[in-house]
Amino acid sequence: MLMDYFDNYAAAYTPYKSGSWCYEDGCIYRGLALLHEATGEGRWFAHLERLVNAQVSTDGDLAGYTVEEFNIDHILSGRALIYLYKATGDEKYKAGAYLLARQLALHPRTRSGVYWHKKVYPWQIWLDGLYMGLPFQIEFARLSGDDALLDDALEQLVKALSLTRESATGLYAHGYDESRQQQWADPDTGRSPAHWARALGWLAMALVDIAELVGMGRMDATGAGDHARRLLAQILALRTADGTWLQVIDRPDLPGNYAESSATAMFAYALLKAERIGFAEGFAAVGHGGLLALARRGLQTDAKGRLRLAGICHVAGLGGFSNVYRDGTANYYLTEPVVEDDAKGVGPLMMAKAESIRLGLDAPEHPAVPATPPAHI
Repeated sequence: MLMDYFDNYAAAYTPYKSGSWCYEDGCIYRGLALLHEATGEGRWFAHLERLVNAQVSTDGDLAGYTVEEFNIDHILSGRALIYLYKATGDEKYKAGAYLLARQLALHPRTRSGVYWHKKVYPWQIWLDGLYMGLPFQIEFARLSGDDALLDDALEQLVKALSLTRESATGLYAHGYDESRQQQWADPDTGRSPAHWARALGWLAMALVDIAELVGMGRMDATGAGDHARRLLAQILALRTADGTWLQVIDRPDLPGNYAESSATAMFAYALLKAERIGFAEGFAAVGHGGLLALARRGLQTDAKGRLRLAGICHVAGLGGFSNVYRDGTANYYLTEPVVEDDAKGVGPLMMAKAESIRLGLDAPEHPAVPATPPAHI
């Protein structure tokens, strides 16, 4: 069921932002690349190549992209460029990767040395950005032979982890404002006040992807390995009885809190991968449980008989956006629209499925259940 859903989804997929280079498309690109790696099936590579080619010129220019926007989100899709370059040798993909690396070379940083999340969010570090930028930087460092870039990525990761970790919860704040100017920033710590599950999902995926790229020894030497193990242990402890995770992950008491599909897929992927690459035993079973929970309850059949992945928070962030100020409180995260079939949920679900295949954990899949309100999967 899941593989057919992914195949149909990719065949019908249209670029997320009218064809402009963006991280949402990058989520699908990562999912397709990992399905191709896990299965060797050409259909996943064909989908990936077709979708990326629509956004990359023969000279490596990227549709709608400018370096000067300095948006760290735009870097994520560059991992697909490196994947396709290694597979095909087509120089346009390499040129596109070098264009994104040029952004990183010029990208503004906090005084502590970490990339700003965006030029429009100055002096801020968001957990999202650690996934968007740092694994690509490490892959590009290997492509270009620039070891200093790899060292820099690990230094940024460890610094960001130390700045965002809340000792009281063992979790990480969605955002950190070095300037302490944002209303959402604690005046003493600079951190945002609540724990949004998808932000932690981006972080968990960043940690396991970086660990796979640099090796566990390097992660442990920097201290990032300890951060990763503690975070994954906390994630294990916070799953719900049905194997999913809540939108505000540590607040089951919060009225209106709900099981959120994108975070559940991200945690499933991170836990499955963590065991495969040697973090610890026992993670994969929980990750696989999350994957099965989404296949059983999150995938729903619509009125036309099509499968849809429900229960995805459309978007959430911090600070001003579309004439709304997002204050980062737990209640704020429950005000954002909940949608279905969003790339930020489907892409990580592809990734989780790929990891389950690599671990040999596939089990009979359950049929889709009738549609229910998407905020209560």
